[in-house]
Amino acid sequence: MINKRLLIKNLLAHNDENSFYDKKRKIDIGQKEGKAKFLKHVCALSNSNPKNNSYIVIGVEDEDNTIVGVDFFDDSKIQNLINAYLTNPPIVQYENIPFPHLPDYKVVGLVTIRAIDGLTSLKKNIWKYYGGSVFFRDGSMSMPKVFKSDIKDVNSKIVEAIESHSHNNIEYTLSSVFDFMNKREDYNPQYKVFKEYFVVCWAGQKKQVKNEIFYSRVDIELINEQVRLFYSALDEVSISFDNDSFKITEYVSLGLQSNYKYYPLEETIIKFNNNANYTIDSTLIFQPPQFDKKVLHHIYNANNVLLEKLKNNSKLTTTQANDLNNLPATYLICYLNNFHEAIDKLHEAKPYLKQYNNTVYIRYKESIRILRKVKYS
Repeated sequence: MINKRLLIKNLLAHNDENSFYDKKRKIDIGQKEGKAKFLKHVCALSNSNPKNNSYIVIGVEDEDNTIVGVDFFDDSKIQNLINAYLTNPPIVQYENIPFPHLPDYKVVGLVTIRAIDGLTSLKKNIWKYYGGSVFFRDGSMSMPKVFKSDIKDVNSKIVEAIESHSHNNIEYTLSSVFDFMNKREDYNPQYKVFKEYFVVCWAGQKKQVKNEIFYSRVDIELINEQVRLFYSALDEVSISFDNDSFKITEYVSLGLQSNYKYYPLEETIIKFNNNANYTIDSTLIFQPPQFDKKVLHHIYNANNVLLEKLKNNSKLTTTQANDLNNLPATYLICYLNNFHEAIDKLHEAKPYLKQYNNTVYIRYKESIRILRKVKYS
């Protein structure tokens, strides 16, 4: 089993950017330009390496390979993005890899790209790239090129050698378990061995709501490959497992006024196989809560009044200030109940909420995160 931390070190130590490996300080697939450039690199690496893995390492300074890290990237729908824009899309996996010297909230992003049969190309226009474009790697650059049928497989032996030097040993496994248990001893850390091979550690802040147990500030680490899943203090998840799998269900708290409920948002299942392989599959299971349309019309109009007051820098009453905290979530609920213009209002509110205070802006970002997951699905 490949230790992804060792793999990243081997990639950085022995190779400059080339036709099977790229490195980035950061990526931004929330913007059209960043999304287009990411798709271009994935397309180029897939076409340049039809018979072995390609990698993009994110969170590394380009000049000197200093590992500076990036924020956790929780968008489990990245494969949906690839499928939407690429013809013959490769299999793409994004993993958050912790490094001991980085702060807890920083990781290195590792994108693994595995080509499938056939040439990969852009399916439709995005930014300045046209649908039908084909990209290949030319040294460290991803360039549009005319397809040649005689592309040679020159990287398989190199990649196999790098991966073979990145396998686990018992010392790494035990040290990683002890490190995790010591670091998260404040939140009741636990571990379980699956299939006599895989070790999963997890810890989180426990909260009981009626008869259900939820966790926040959750760290889950698949020790064998140094892959971490992370849920912040704002997240609420439940955890369950059996002998073959480990399941995390993420919930969102939505409601009107003070009547909030937990709704399941996404289910992530790590399945362990007897052949020392595993899969991580995430499925959106969110069913939007439905509310009375007359009540929503009233709330929607009240939100619009609040937004206008923010735009005009008008002073809010105590009641209006309290209602403002619910504005992002209620705009989102309105949108999920077919008030299509509500999402435009939510985006319009962003700079004013950010300027107002950090609490309401964090709630705005949480609503946008939920929206993003729903839209990608």
